Amino acid sequence: MIEARHLRILRAVAGTGSFSAAARELGCTQPAVSQQMKALEQSAGTPLLVRAGREMRLTQAGEALVRHAAGILAGLTAAEEEVAAIAGLRAGRVRLVSFPSGSSTLVPTALAAMRAEHPGTRISLVEAEPPRSVEMLREGDCDVALAFRYAGASAVAEWDDLVVTPLLTDRLVGLVPEGHRLAGAGRVGMAELADEPWIAGCPRCRRHLVEVCEGAGFTPRIDFATDDYPAVVGLVGAGLGVAVLPELAVESVRAKGVSALAVEPAVEREVVALTLPDLARVPAVAATLGELVRAAAG
Repeated sequence: MIEARHLRILRAVAGTGSFSAAARELGCTQPAVSQQMKALEQSAGTPLLVRAGREMRLTQAGEALVRHAAGILAGLTAAEEEVAAIAGLRAGRVRLVSFPSGSSTLVPTALAAMRAEHPGTRISLVEAEPPRSVEMLREGDCDVALAFRYAGASAVAEWDDLVVTPLLTDRLVGLVPEGHRLAGAGRVGMAELADEPWIAGCPRCRRHLVEVCEGAGFTPRIDFATDDYPAVVGLVGAGLGVAVLPELAVESVRAKGVSALAVEPAVEREVVALTLPDLARVPAVAATLGELVRAAAG
C-alpha cells in the first residue's frame, strides 16, 4: 500500500535530487529517507529512482507517481482540514427531526444557541411523530430525533439500540370549553369526563388516550381526531368536546376559549432526544444534544 508519507519523501527527493538534500528539507536523517524510499518501491513493485552520478533520477514509474502525488497530497490536505473543521465545530451539519410541539418549544431555543456558538454548523429540521421519527433515525435520514413515549408504555425496549438523552417529563393537561361545568376547577379526574365527546390527537396520543380512559373505567367517544394541536384547541374552544394534551403542546398554542385542568392521576410522557451510538461521538451532534438539554432545563 502506498502511504502519504512515502509520497511526500518521493517528491522531496525528486525536487532536491538526492537523499541527503531531501532529508535536510524534511528535517529527518538520510538513512530514514533511504529506508522509506525502499519501502515505497516495494509497495509499487518497481524501481522509482536510479542513481545518476551524485544525483537521483526518476524512472518512468517514478515520474508517473510524482505526477499523481501532487493531487493526492493536496486532496489529503483538504480532507484533513475539512475533518478538523468539523471536529472543531467550524463546519458540519446535523439533520434534526422533531414532533410538532417539540419543534415549537424546545427546538428554537436549542438551534438559536447552536447558531450563536457554532455558526459554521448547518442544522436542518423536519417534523415527524414517533415512531416514524425513530424509523428515520435508524434508516439514516436524520442524525437526531426528538421523540416521546408514555409512562408504562409496553414497548420499553423500543430504544435499546439507541443513545437516549432524557430532556423532560411532560404531563398531560385536560382541556374543556370555558363554559364547561368543570371550567375553573383546577384539576379533573379522567372518570369525570366519561360522558364527554372527545377530540383526540396524533395516532400514538390517540392510542394512549384510549388506554388511559379504559384504565379509568370507560371508553372515550372520539368525535374528532386531528394531528394539529391548534385544531384540537379550536375544537374544544368551540364547545365540540374535551381533550387532553401534553403541556408542551399547550405551551405552543394560543389556548383561546378553553380552560386547562390538571389531570388526576397524573399522566406523563417522557420526552427524549435519540441518536445512534456512532453519531453520538460526532462533535456537532453532541453539541446539538447538549443544547436540547439546556433548552429543556430552561
